[in-house]
Amino acid sequence: MSNERVIYLPLGGAGEIGMNAYVYGYGKPGKEKLILVDLGLTFPDMETSPGVDLILPDISWLVARKHDLEAIFITHAHEDHVGAIAHYYDRLGAPVYARAFTGNIARRKMSEHGHPEKAVQIVRPWPKVTEAGPFSVGFVPISHSIPESSGLVIDTPKGRLVHTGDFKIDTDPGVGEPFDHAMWEDLGKDGVLALMCDSTNVFSAHEGRSEATVGPEIEKLIASAKGMVAATTFASNVARVKTLAEAGERAGRSVCLMGRAMRRMIEAAVETGVLKNFPSTVTPEEAKNLPRENLMLIVTGSQGERRAASAQLANGKYQGIKLKEGDTFLFSSKTIPGNERGVIRIMNQFSEIGVDVIDDSSGLYHVSGHANRPDIERMHELVKPQMVVPMHGEHRHLREHVKICNAKGVRGVMVVNGMLMDLTAKTPKVAEHVETGRTYLDGSVQVGALDGVVRDRIRMALNGHVTVNIILDEDHESLGDPWCEIKGLAETGTSNAPLLDVLEEDLSQFLGRSARKLRADDNKLEEELRRITRQSANAEVGKRPEVTVIISRMS
Repeated sequence: MSNERVIYLPLGGAGEIGMNAYVYGYGKPGKEKLILVDLGLTFPDMETSPGVDLILPDISWLVARKHDLEAIFITHAHEDHVGAIAHYYDRLGAPVYARAFTGNIARRKMSEHGHPEKAVQIVRPWPKVTEAGPFSVGFVPISHSIPESSGLVIDTPKGRLVHTGDFKIDTDPGVGEPFDHAMWEDLGKDGVLALMCDSTNVFSAHEGRSEATVGPEIEKLIASAKGMVAATTFASNVARVKTLAEAGERAGRSVCLMGRAMRRMIEAAVETGVLKNFPSTVTPEEAKNLPRENLMLIVTGSQGERRAASAQLANGKYQGIKLKEGDTFLFSSKTIPGNERGVIRIMNQFSEIGVDVIDDSSGLYHVSGHANRPDIERMHELVKPQMVVPMHGEHRHLREHVKICNAKGVRGVMVVNGMLMDLTAKTPKVAEHVETGRTYLDGSVQVGALDGVVRDRIRMALNGHVTVNIILDEDHESLGDPWCEIKGLAETGTSNAPLLDVLEEDLSQFLGRSARKLRADDNKLEEELRRITRQSANAEVGKRPEVTVIISRMS
């Protein structure tokens, strides 16, 4: 009996939202040929990753097996699915396959990082397929909040796998392909071994709404607005950007797109033919000379990003344009959990100027791009898999998805990052646990989560930093007193003396009574100086700072 198996291993995206990277394999245990579905990133925050630029999945396991990696398939152009492709291309080197719009975005990223654009190959949708080792892979159009999203049909010698990618069931998405019930049902007619299914909105029990429902409400709002109108949404939500632009045009306003990501997405949509008849736009330079009541801005920064157009406008001015009292600012978007502080800060800044801020608390001006529970259950019914493996969600989302499956008599399999699953075993089982985690893009360097860079930065942010300098002669005697430099600490402590004076006095006294043998050993001396510094700082200001000790020896 053949002992080849089908494996599934999420390196990111299972147990978290963002940083999607899913490995599929086929072959003898340990010798499988592999494909990777998506290679995304997530964004840092000041609390857990201060100063970091981007967060990428740890792909060490895959890099060690790069010679078995046949191809990379990208389901759609959201950053959490395509954002890491150019950062990791050198380490993986496999061909990348995507549909036209996604490929356009991926090629731009590759070019920006000095990689060949032709490494990204453009493929036609299902029923066209791409052969990659033992796999036959087809891109199946599916509706989401970005054009040309696709699920994947992955055929293996042991059966068919269906990977939904991010999806919703929307038969009128505005831009992009509508959901085709008959096509998805047809995919399952000959049997599906496993359905890997989006879990993001599993807790939303009501029916999902179509993108088409927000247009009339946005039109009414903009038609009734006085002064200048600005709106923000996800730059990748091309259908929403078009809806906003058309509403502005119908209200007799000139439309101005602001923010690099917004312009890039619209350009890509036009270049690839997914966006037609987009209203004409004006440049920010032209917009400055138009009457305020005749202008509509569509800007980046729906998640409170500090450098995006929304934040710049809230701070006072962006590309020469200012919002004033009586103007309107619309958030046509959902705030992603974790981004609330940034968004609320911008809302309050606008309010202080006198701008009327409208968010989506009414549910009128935004619809999600992910399937709610009824849509998820409908996908199960259409595909009729032997098992469902929830993905794209935090642990609580995946667990709830499994509960829904089990309640409906469908086998639900709980898989989180690092669990290498044998899907062809009599009962799906964890064959191996793989070390997974995060890689930080810190400036121009990739650092591992265990390298200590971010940990040290957090410690300095929480506790401050002290640099201790001492000079010793050839007999290990101190030349002068130690001196310190402090950062991020109060200058005066409980003794009402300058903290610097207290630290330097305590260190000087310690050196004066220390044994010559200790002063001759740099490692032990450094350890003691660090201990004294932290102890003294804690007594004075209640903080145990990070300490750097510099010992200079004169010969």
